[in-house]
Amino acid sequence: MKNLSGLIIWSVLGILCIIYGLIVSRTGSGTGFFLVWIALGILALLLAAACRMQIWSRLPGILRTAAMILLLVFLAVFTIVQGKIVSRFHSAGKPDLDVVIVLGAQVYDYGPSRVLRNRLDTAAAYLKDNEGTMCIVSGGQGYNEPAPEAEIMKQYLTEQGIVPERIIIENQSRNTVENIRLSMKLMDPEQDYTGIVTNNFHVYRGCAIAEKTGIRHVCGLAAPSNRLYLPNNLLREFFGVVKDWLAGNMDLKD
Repeated sequence: MKNLSGLIIWSVLGILCIIYGLIVSRTGSGTGFFLVWIALGILALLLAAACRMQIWSRLPGILRTAAMILLLVFLAVFTIVQGKIVSRFHSAGKPDLDVVIVLGAQVYDYGPSRVLRNRLDTAAAYLKDNEGTMCIVSGGQGYNEPAPEAEIMKQYLTEQGIVPERIIIENQSRNTVENIRLSMKLMDPEQDYTGIVTNNFHVYRGCAIAEKTGIRHVCGLAAPSNRLYLPNNLLREFFGVVKDWLAGNMDLKD
């Protein structure tokens, strides 16, 4: 009975992961992260097959114990990191900041992606309410993008009514760390009160990198994200946080 339950659970999880991976692949995000979901689906199906063949019960006790310990450690780390990520989901920034940095994301021939439009709309709303705040748009040009992200971001903001003189372009960065480091050269990181504008799932890492890099006064402005793709974004962000922590780009702060 136990093996039958495991067979059903792992089979359903495997199929759902593969279907979700295929859904994510259709977003055209420019990354191959959807393959992680397909790999997880295949792994789950293999575990279903192992349940059917009763392989787990045949393994030596020490291997089963080691596997369970590793799984529990991973789940503990995953839960802690996700808790930190979710804790910044509703960051609203502070009024009258000196500067906001809008982190770049995928752009297309027709303009910013939905993810990036959410960031830019959040920035535009803030800039209209705080007329003394300057804005740095940060993002270089990927291999599959028609122009540097920052240039398209500035155009979008001006179309939303933000005067060009308030928008500073940083168009060389390729990732979040470079977004922050190169934007710092266009402001006073010691004195400026700074807001990091990005999607809710990305605020924690963006602010943590900014603090580690040397921006003294920093807060987050969380833009919304598509709920359908939130599981994918959260999983990807988990690996991003771990990678940047191991690389010394950020500290695991609350």
